Amino acid sequence: MSQKIAVAVIHGIGKANPDFKDKNNPNKFAGGIAQKLKTQVAKLLGEDEKQIDSKLEIEAIYWAPILEDLQDELSRRLKLDKLSNPLGLREFIIHSLADSIGYQITPKHREIYDNVHQVIADTLKQLAQKAGSKAPLCIIGHSLGSVIASNYIWDLQNDVMQIAVGDTPLEQGETLAMYYTLGSQIALWRLRYADFGTPITIPSPKLANHYPNLEGEWVNFYDKDDVLGFPIKGLNDKYNAAVKADVEVNAGNILENWTPFSHNAYWTDDEVTKPIAKALANMWKKVNSV
Repeated sequence: MSQKIAVAVIHGIGKANPDFKDKNNPNKFAGGIAQKLKTQVAKLLGEDEKQIDSKLEIEAIYWAPILEDLQDELSRRLKLDKLSNPLGLREFIIHSLADSIGYQITPKHREIYDNVHQVIADTLKQLAQKAGSKAPLCIIGHSLGSVIASNYIWDLQNDVMQIAVGDTPLEQGETLAMYYTLGSQIALWRLRYADFGTPITIPSPKLANHYPNLEGEWVNFYDKDDVLGFPIKGLNDKYNAAVKADVEVNAGNILENWTPFSHNAYWTDDEVTKPIAKALANMWKKVNSV
């Protein structure tokens, strides 16, 4: 029996959309990237797409509901419906940009931060159960989700986690091999540090204990027209060493790829999915000695 590859996909800013976690709607599940990766990995491995579930286990990290009720209550208290709201921009700010504010941790208040991270822990537990406790792990993070995933990994790697995390190697982050960031705001969050901070370690320092032949990688995809996505390597020498590549893409169709709407177009863009699919296929081959 072959060893599955575990893939966790975390969304970014935006109004809660239950379709993101709905496996019965493959074109919407995990932003559509899950189905795209399955199709492309199957082709690379010369497999029937129906068999790919025996090789890839994909779960969506859906944290939006944690802030949704608070944002709705804030809108009610501010009487948002009575304020100017051109093109829905004010609602966008309440349900999108405010996510970053709500997620912030303070010395006395970390409830939302921990609740969001608990969703990640619960999702990784599901992956450990379905893919195996030592399954190689790939995380794909979009927008603010890339920041959240980075913080979660940092807490694991630096033993500062304050939520319940399972004891399997996967849940402990030991098998984390690949990290892909799409339209990431990690660069903006590094403004919290005068030297722009220290990155997480990809692959996990303990990956070799489980898969000595895996190398792993962190690749960051961004579109120059996406005002919410940024390159990362130039932050400092540490990030330059940690991130394998900042890959500029032209995300989206002809109506999106030259505008800020490209921010939501990474999910199914071939310039993003094909390199990830190739890396997943190669990792499966190495793990299973094919």
